Amino acid sequence: MPLFDGGFMYLAYFIVILGFSSAFGPLVIDMYLPALPKMSEVFQCSASAVQLGLTFCMIGLACGQLFFGPLSDKYGRKPILYLSLLLYLAATFVCCVSLSIEIFTIGRFFQGFGGAGAITFSRSAPTDLYHGRQLAKIIAFVGAVNGIAPVAAPVIGGFISQYFGWKGIFELLFVVGLLLGLMSLPIKETLPKENRLQGSVLSSFKGFIELRNAKGFFPYCIVFGLAMATLFAYISSSPFVLQQVFELSQIHFSLIFACNAVGISLGAMLALKVSTTAKASLIGVIGALIFATIELIFSIFDNNLYTYEGSLFCMLVLLGFVFTGASTQAMNNGRKYAGSAAALVGCIGFAFGGIISPLAGLGNIVITSFALCCISLVSALIILLFFGEHEKGNNLTM
Repeated sequence: MPLFDGGFMYLAYFIVILGFSSAFGPLVIDMYLPALPKMSEVFQCSASAVQLGLTFCMIGLACGQLFFGPLSDKYGRKPILYLSLLLYLAATFVCCVSLSIEIFTIGRFFQGFGGAGAITFSRSAPTDLYHGRQLAKIIAFVGAVNGIAPVAAPVIGGFISQYFGWKGIFELLFVVGLLLGLMSLPIKETLPKENRLQGSVLSSFKGFIELRNAKGFFPYCIVFGLAMATLFAYISSSPFVLQQVFELSQIHFSLIFACNAVGISLGAMLALKVSTTAKASLIGVIGALIFATIELIFSIFDNNLYTYEGSLFCMLVLLGFVFTGASTQAMNNGRKYAGSAAALVGCIGFAFGGIISPLAGLGNIVITSFALCCISLVSALIILLFFGEHEKGNNLTM
């Protein structure tokens, strides 16, 4: 029986909405990256102080998913999506009118908190409908659609920052939130009332406790988080590396950042060529570690833009394997409480990213950022070798 009675066009539209929803992470983080050096001048603060906006946003994204995920298991996916978007819009308005770095940073926390509801929706809604290979394909397709966000966000952000200032970026993010709310109206609720959690509001959070018994959930959840830590070590450092170390313009930075985002999307799709999601995760972690180590060695002896970008692009392609493999493994293993599972996957990912981001700016930013990448990937490899499911992963090939 077909999962969608609306046909192919509805399925395609559904995937686009899922990609758009999952893109809230990259959008609220990546779009203002080109403006970071300029904002440190406007607010008369250090680079680390401005980077705290990234950290607080990611903490908000993490906490928000823990809040909205279980609630969506009880009240349905769409009502919680709309509630989260209202908070996102209010917080984005605060960011637009901020006159101090402190108010801006608080606004960034709640902007991330509100945007988290959309990210939770993007993982829990397809898990309501799909299993195994089908879910892996949807997650990979969503990852590819989601690749549009990090491709477009810094490019658009670079142009807007250059001609309209940093506030123009947040005015656009406000419009993006409105647009997602309107575009989500035709989407059908994926969690029927009879399948929702019963009991009090507090009882809806019991899914977090029950997930401890879901075999294989937490190892792949943590591997996904360590892959996100690797990604954000790059994201938080790249504006300063490319614009200050290699002296590129905001536009050139945006174009290189966009190229790297394509690499992540490419890896997410290529992961479907691997026999199982477990193998895709392992291949991605090992490959990314190799290229992160290569660039760390190059950065110690020779700061060269071509070796930096070449190693980085390859590392990001292989991270795409991990994002598809690890997130599919985690969601399949925790599908009984899909909202809570989606919340934990996202929470751990952004929490790890939030911890890593301010550390990447310490000392020699190129060396530090890639050292953090190597540490994160070695940790992920250890978890996969000792706790991964290896040959028991969800089948991807026909």
